[in-house]
Amino acid sequence: MFEVGFSELLLVGVVALLVLGPERLPVAARTLGRGLGQARRAMHALRTQVEREIELPNLDSAPLQRLEQEIRQGISLNTAPANDAATVTAPKEHAS
Repeated sequence: MFEVGFSELLLVGVVALLVLGPERLPVAARTLGRGLGQARRAMHALRTQVEREIELPNLDSAPLQRLEQEIRQGISLNTAPANDAATVTAPKEHAS
């Protein structure tokens, strides 16, 4: 992944030893190791969850199609055609 060789690791170790000192280097290495382990476990859990989601069976669309058909039938029963409207009468004029 990172393609880090032995010489690069040795250089990082020497720099860490110089920066942190011999007293704090083991604590820092332990903390770094724990953090990397937690990140690795989180990535594994995420990968497992995604694989599980991909393998889920497809949802059956028949109930959705029946529901859509019922809704369309209900809409067509409740709407009246536009040509069945009552006849329009002229407005009455008020006598003054």
